Amino acid sequence: MLLAAGNLAAQGPESLESMEREALRQFLESNIAASSSFDDRFDAEVWLVDMSARLARLLPDTQARLELLRQIHAAATRSALSPELVLAVIEVESHFDRFAVSRAGAQGLMQVMPFWKNEIGRPNDNLTDNLTNLDYGCRILQFYLRREDGVLARALAAYNGSSGKRVYSDKVERAWRERWRTNDLDWRE
Repeated sequence: MLLAAGNLAAQGPESLESMEREALRQFLESNIAASSSFDDRFDAEVWLVDMSARLARLLPDTQARLELLRQIHAAATRSALSPELVLAVIEVESHFDRFAVSRAGAQGLMQVMPFWKNEIGRPNDNLTDNLTNLDYGCRILQFYLRREDGVLARALAAYNGSSGKRVYSDKVERAWRERWRTNDLDWRE
């Protein structure tokens, strides 16, 4: 794949973007699925109580808050992401508003661009549905994290469409440090 990327880079940015888009489309298509994310009931309760208290200021309804936290944990775990990182991304992207729409047209909690529905052959998916949005957003972030060799700042910038800049990744890191951190994440450059 790196050799192909090198050849396409010589052809121009449009070809490289097209190859990356196809790789991400294939990755999403093969990885959106459901599973349980907690290994143990005690771990689930501890995490849910802790995160629920942190999220209460933004989502006052306890049942809705706990359901959303379960969904976030499951989607993050399926994508090999830190659930706390996903919480920070959601805070920055939509401030936990499932109906948020950006100026560019990105939708839902993780601000997923609607063209991805057609790209992966699921045009009827509803990006304001939390489960759908979280699956798309987490898998897209997982893809960029792998592509960027685990470097969070670069992966987050790619996720946001601001590659080469630190503004977005710095916002996510700040949200993570101030509100969601439970364990260390490698924020190295």
